Amino acid sequence: MPPIVIRNLNHYFGKGSLSKQVLFDINLEIKAGEIIIMTGQSGSGKTTLLSLIGALRSVQKGSLRVLEQELLGGNEDQMVWVRRRIGYIFQAHNLLQFMTARQNVQMSVELHENISAREARTKAEAILKAVGLEERVNYYPHNLSGGQKQRVAIARALVSHPQLVLADEPTAALDSKTGREVVDLMQHLAREQGCTIMLVTHDNRILDIADRILHMEDGRLVKETVADRH
Repeated sequence: MPPIVIRNLNHYFGKGSLSKQVLFDINLEIKAGEIIIMTGQSGSGKTTLLSLIGALRSVQKGSLRVLEQELLGGNEDQMVWVRRRIGYIFQAHNLLQFMTARQNVQMSVELHENISAREARTKAEAILKAVGLEERVNYYPHNLSGGQKQRVAIARALVSHPQLVLADEPTAALDSKTGREVVDLMQHLAREQGCTIMLVTHDNRILDIADRILHMEDGRLVKETVADRH
């Protein structure tokens, strides 16, 4: 079963006469291990779709199966079950400022049951080494560059070997060289771990990491292309 199967998905903001439709009849299947990039103007519905797939919003109409869980009508326990199996990477890295790089990553591991503090610490240090931050494990976010903070965010997203990674504009705050390093790192680690990546971006310089590129306009999926890697 593919990790994401969407059928006739519609979504609305507001209620009653103020209701505004923001997603229209989305149909999509994403295979295990695929890297999907979603493009489109601001307000085209990309982040709304990503947040529905990530079980961060409730599905209103249509079918959305993530990791074999139907999210239409899903209760809070089902939503939490799905969230625990997803790694999230956002434009604002959302690191806790009062925690070191290791503590930020370790906290993500400790959300999972049956993992000791020692094991969580070992996993956190190993993934920070994998993203090239072994010298920075005890640094606080204010002592890290933008690229280093985003590497910590990637480490945090991937430390528990999620089946699915959702990334919303992960390179938006980075210069082109650092942005390229960050997505190459995501691609490498995801391939190594065999997880699926869905990434929203305006950054045309990173489209070559994708297996498929989806383009959204006005709440609709209007185009799909197989990425050109040459």
